[in-house]
Amino acid sequence: MSFLNKLYPYLPVWIQNIGISIYGYFWQKRRFGGVFKNELIEFKHREKFTKQQWRDYQTKELRKILINAFVNVPFYNEKYTKAGFSLADFENFDLSDLPKLPYLEKDELRHFGRSALLSKKIDTKGAFYSSSGSTGTPTNIRISTRMHQIWTAGFETRIRNWAGITKDTARGTIGGRRVVIDGNNDGPYYRYNSIEKQVYFSAYHISDKTVDNYVEGMYKHQIEYMTGYAMSNYFLARFIEKKGIKAPTLKAVITSSEKLTPEMRDTFKRVYGCKSHDSYSGVEDCGLISECEHGKLHISPDLGIIEIIKTNGDDALPGEIGEAICTGILNYDQPLIRYRIGDLLKFSIDQTCNCGRIMPVIDEIIGRIEDTVIGIDGREMVRFHGVFINIPSIIEGQIIQNTLSDFQIKVVTSQPLDSSEKEIILKRMKSQLGNITLTISEVESIPRNQNGKFKAVISNLVK
Repeated sequence: MSFLNKLYPYLPVWIQNIGISIYGYFWQKRRFGGVFKNELIEFKHREKFTKQQWRDYQTKELRKILINAFVNVPFYNEKYTKAGFSLADFENFDLSDLPKLPYLEKDELRHFGRSALLSKKIDTKGAFYSSSGSTGTPTNIRISTRMHQIWTAGFETRIRNWAGITKDTARGTIGGRRVVIDGNNDGPYYRYNSIEKQVYFSAYHISDKTVDNYVEGMYKHQIEYMTGYAMSNYFLARFIEKKGIKAPTLKAVITSSEKLTPEMRDTFKRVYGCKSHDSYSGVEDCGLISECEHGKLHISPDLGIIEIIKTNGDDALPGEIGEAICTGILNYDQPLIRYRIGDLLKFSIDQTCNCGRIMPVIDEIIGRIEDTVIGIDGREMVRFHGVFINIPSIIEGQIIQNTLSDFQIKVVTSQPLDSSEKEIILKRMKSQLGNITLTISEVESIPRNQNGKFKAVISNLVK
């Protein structure tokens, strides 16, 4: 796969499409084979659960994952033993006892994710997946094929089906994959996975000069919904509207990674004639929030336990904002228990919904709202997926735009960057933005806002 990734930029577009479709075949088989169909039935059945049934279900699954973690995962055995817990405690563990367990910090996941946080009985049919790493060194998550199929069944039920579509609906995706490698490429700005009827659009070339090509790809492959990064989808829709291009009428827009704002929803409605649906999860696969047919955001209790905790450690009450603390109940290879995923949620005062499902309601996924970076040619983006990947000394980083061509990156490191690492960062930035100048500054810390977070992307351009 590494060889193919190196070869990919030099292949003609039509061969790239074939390669992507071949990859799509194996990717589809991994997600939708095995237990997928049976799990799909189970997820739909559980949507009828009462509050007590959900509590019983989560208690049972929590005990199983905690016993596995204590017995088979060295990190948890040591941590929980030091905290005074025994195997008997977990055999009789109650859902209300969860706050007694210590947090799992991101730094711990980064340091032990490929060692002490792995089960001694790991499923050999699994692989590591990296987070976007937009604010520092990515985390690596081990996911078995079986767990992937279960998670995909939940995703199909609670995201696609709630939006009125299925896995077989033709889609356009804007995400982090670099299907168009060169920042100065003349197009086309999309590639086609024929196996899944998926058009993968570049997130790094969206501008008023390229938008016609994006719409051409929509019509050519008859896409029925758009998905992926909220901001990138918004940029594209906004350029379509600005240029007065008639876009295809879609069934839905399903966004992720950034906050879906009312302005975005209105724009998608005008441009594509459809509703948009927000969702929240992450490569960690330890919690899912998605928007039902009636426009309310629900936590899926069978895909993870999500606590919403205030800064003083108390549970957030309805109407209050708190930090999301996630406990995955599916991943036995690398359990994430009370994981501080780094996002804020607002718990809804009104926990009822016309959909009739007794699943916790969230008013708002706070998340991060980053500034927009504008390229010399007018392209807009907020996502810089992969800029810091595979540079393990980078703890966290921030990208700052001062002019159209002048950028600064601040990084906090565990050891000084060498010249080759700095050159890698520059090359990655140029591949997204073209010919820019870049200053890399190693700093002791990056200033936080009042919520304890920092913006991964800042623009100092006068808009």
